[in-house]
Amino acid sequence: MGVREEHEWSKMADHVQSLAQLEILCKQLYETTETGVRLQAEKALVEFTNSPDCLSKCQLLLERGSSSYSQLLAATCLSKLVSRTNNPLPLEQRIDIRNYVLNYLATRPKLAEFVTQALIQLYSRITKLGWFDCQKDDYVFRNVIADVTRFLQDSVEHCIIGVTILSQLTNEINQADTSHPLTKHRKIASSFRDSSLFDIFTLSCNLLKQASGKNLNLNDESQHGLLMQLLKLSHNCLNYDFIGTSTDESSDDLCTVQIPTSWRSAFLDSSTLQLFFDLYHSIPPSLSPLVLSCLVQIASVRRSLFNNAERAKFLSHLVDGVKRILENPQSLSDPNNYHEFCRLLARLKSNYQLGELVKVENYPEVIRLIANFTVTSLQHWEFAPNSVHYLLSLWQRLAASVPYVKATEPHLLETYTPEVTKAYITSRLESVCIILRDGLEDPLDDAGLVQQQLDQLSTIGRCEYEKTCALLVQLFDQSAQTYQELLQSTNSSTIDITVQEGRLTWLVYIIGAVIGGRVSFASTDEQDAMDGELVCRVLQLMNLTDSRLAQAGNERLELAMLSFFEQFRKIYIGDQVQKSSKLYRRLSEVLGLNDETMVLSIFIGKIITNLKYWGQCEPITSKTLQLLNDLSIGYSSVRKLVKLSAVQFMLNNHTSEHFSFLGVNNQSNLSDMRCRTTFYTALGRLLMVDLGEDEDQFEQFMLPLTAAFEAVAQMFSTNTFNEQEAKRTLVGLVRDLRGIAFAFNAKTSFMMLFDWMSQRLQFDVSSPNGILLFRETSKMITTYGNRILTIGEVPKDQMYSVKLKGVSVCFSMLKAVLSGNYVNFGVFRLYGDDALDNALQTFVKLLLSIPHSDLLDYPKLSQSFYSLLEVLTQDHMNFIASLEPHVVMYILSSISEGLTALDTMVCTGCCSSLDHIATYLFKQLSRSTKKRPVAMATDERFLHIMQQHPEMIQQMLSTVLNIIIFEDCRNQWSMSRPLLGLILLNEKYFADLRNSIVNSQPPEKQQAMHLCFENLMEGIERNLLTKNRDRFTQNLSVFRREVNDSMKNSSYGVNTNDMMS
Repeated sequence: MGVREEHEWSKMADHVQSLAQLEILCKQLYETTETGVRLQAEKALVEFTNSPDCLSKCQLLLERGSSSYSQLLAATCLSKLVSRTNNPLPLEQRIDIRNYVLNYLATRPKLAEFVTQALIQLYSRITKLGWFDCQKDDYVFRNVIADVTRFLQDSVEHCIIGVTILSQLTNEINQADTSHPLTKHRKIASSFRDSSLFDIFTLSCNLLKQASGKNLNLNDESQHGLLMQLLKLSHNCLNYDFIGTSTDESSDDLCTVQIPTSWRSAFLDSSTLQLFFDLYHSIPPSLSPLVLSCLVQIASVRRSLFNNAERAKFLSHLVDGVKRILENPQSLSDPNNYHEFCRLLARLKSNYQLGELVKVENYPEVIRLIANFTVTSLQHWEFAPNSVHYLLSLWQRLAASVPYVKATEPHLLETYTPEVTKAYITSRLESVCIILRDGLEDPLDDAGLVQQQLDQLSTIGRCEYEKTCALLVQLFDQSAQTYQELLQSTNSSTIDITVQEGRLTWLVYIIGAVIGGRVSFASTDEQDAMDGELVCRVLQLMNLTDSRLAQAGNERLELAMLSFFEQFRKIYIGDQVQKSSKLYRRLSEVLGLNDETMVLSIFIGKIITNLKYWGQCEPITSKTLQLLNDLSIGYSSVRKLVKLSAVQFMLNNHTSEHFSFLGVNNQSNLSDMRCRTTFYTALGRLLMVDLGEDEDQFEQFMLPLTAAFEAVAQMFSTNTFNEQEAKRTLVGLVRDLRGIAFAFNAKTSFMMLFDWMSQRLQFDVSSPNGILLFRETSKMITTYGNRILTIGEVPKDQMYSVKLKGVSVCFSMLKAVLSGNYVNFGVFRLYGDDALDNALQTFVKLLLSIPHSDLLDYPKLSQSFYSLLEVLTQDHMNFIASLEPHVVMYILSSISEGLTALDTMVCTGCCSSLDHIATYLFKQLSRSTKKRPVAMATDERFLHIMQQHPEMIQQMLSTVLNIIIFEDCRNQWSMSRPLLGLILLNEKYFADLRNSIVNSQPPEKQQAMHLCFENLMEGIERNLLTKNRDRFTQNLSVFRREVNDSMKNSSYGVNTNDMMS
């Protein structure tokens, strides 16, 4: 055997050996239950992914691997390789991988499902990222339908793979990817929409027609699988983000599907709609939720796709289909079907007007069927509770439209809406007993769900309000009377009392909701009098329950009372309310409450009672204090409140002796103390009404806080204090001060607080307060910063609470003191004071300890960092210029990433920071060319860093220009400010960029695009003076409009390498 052959054999043997090792690692990663073994395997496989020969080994794994896990590893590794942005794979290599994957899937149709899925994901990723790649004037990755045709003409297994490829590809292109710019995603998504999506949707509909035409054997797993994948494909096409709005899934009931005009034919042809309704009735319940999901999207097609006659015809077919389902409701016993059908009903009103619905031929019969279905659904409250939202949203919208409907045809809502209202109210009351008897989960514990339903009921209940009120009065009187009798009886069972309290809880919530549904222009005196009847009953019940609080109380009923008070306050308390309202007349007759001041005294009485008896119950305390806070905001009501003796009592006795939540409770969560801030904000507002410049009154008010300060000082002076108690005392004190600082937003009152703080902080009376305050802040930031930097590795799930939250607060503090305009920062260096330097150096250390991704992943951190950076680049650019090159590059990278952030505040802050940096650079360059006095060494170094890394500024120029041209730019003015500076710093690069954009347009549009760029720089001089900037901003507005008009009909893309990298 020759030496060369021997070498080849040894190489092969190494490959076989390393393959065997990889297979063992895959088995350990996916199968082992031992954490240590799995972590070791994961570490080894990460190293494999990053190795230079990863690509060839992946192919070997696919060819020779003996387990599904090794095939999965190969597919996922290849997906990472084709997705990487730095050092991307060459075009030929990506074409080879794409072809290899298609052949691999075609020759192995019975792979494990997760392997097939991973390979299809790989194909989709290659196709998406290479969408604009050309080879010999051919977009090589766009022939997707041709790629799958051979699968569709083969066995059922092959067919499933072909349909899944299209489905996964549609989904992949629709999903934005954080590792690539949003602009690139939108361009690919728009191009795919225009060139391929309609063909894919048409293909899926045709295949569904063929499938439904045959006698499918749905017990056959493969035929069942094919139908499921076809329905998923249709749904992905209809669920596509057509115009880049990226709507939030949670608000899907408001969604409009922005179908392109070129799709009109599919929706004008009733056979598309009919296909899905027919499928619903002919396939098993396990697949029909997917059919209904497609129908939900079809029902939500934008109104402007049709003219009036076409829309009426489309709606008629839609309503007929709904009627047919309601007449044959057997499949709706499946919760998934039921949920999707409720969504479909909600879309009937979210996308069509009541005036259009009533003109549909079978409207009277359909509204009767929908009402019966709703009533039955509400009565079976335990079945699919999350779906009720959609039914109530339908009736809410119907009821809200009644005053505006102009059609002569009867809408019949006066007949059916009271039935829905009655079914909701009675079913909630009947549920109380069953929940208690069977120990079920109480819906009242889900505050969000209850509030959502009550908001909907507030509109539904105001339709035919007399009937709603009569029902509520009757039910309330029955329950209240029974409750009173049970309390007076000596042998009544606790269960019976709890049932009545549960019923009354629902009734108080519902009464609050229907009062909150009052619309001033549509309300009558009679309705206000009815509100009065309801309010009197709740206040009488409150008197009864409050009188028993010393023995027992019901937390849920108290929360319902607070919800009622909140609605009552919104509608009947404040500057906008007519005091002659019939409601006040009724309160006067029954309870002797003659005016708003007397009603406010009831509110304050309830607030004090709650704080006295429920001080250890956080939900009640925080809602009670929120009510106090809301009352303290109104101009007229706050002046009436201050005159009440109960309010004066609070202002003079805000101690833990009277309000237990102000005490130190070692059992409660520290976060429960947030309510103290709310309490002191409200008290601060009440105090300010008559405070003026009365320092004695202010000192009197601050006595409890003075005592707390002294207690903390005393604790720290002796080294024997209880750490938990000291911590809670200090946190409570700071929360109280924060509340007062929020309220004291006038100069006189704020200076009183500042002077009080100065005494506590032992400042000299004649001290320059601003500088001393900055020194204290600097000391705090430096001490905290140095400590947090030594805590070592923090688990990812605790990163925010342990580290980033504190860092974010430090950034906010530093931003506040740097931009407060009460310190002349020049004096620090002049007198050798290092307070400013210490604070800024701590900022740098903290910043470098945070990964770039975290800066944008945590909203509060990103807002505090970018607003601080804006101040630093504006007023302390010399400090930025003096930083080490790696720090400068870190800051510039963070700005570059922030420019494409979804948070407009972050994006605007980045634009401003970038503008300050570009302006600074431009001035330094201008100086050096004009041979001005020698620049400082820091300026020279900063210029040198920028000249060594021109790509950073160039990329930001590309990004900003990109956003302005291709995206829905919501802060165009902010974007325009740095752009001029960036262009003047990079004139050659800007010229190349411009040529690239012009050349990427169709030949007939290139001249127009060239003219747009000419006009952009028309009259612009080589300086950054305000007049020149303003001229550029005006030019840019015109430029953006003209470019958008020019590109509207263009299907061409911009060269991705130049523009999108």
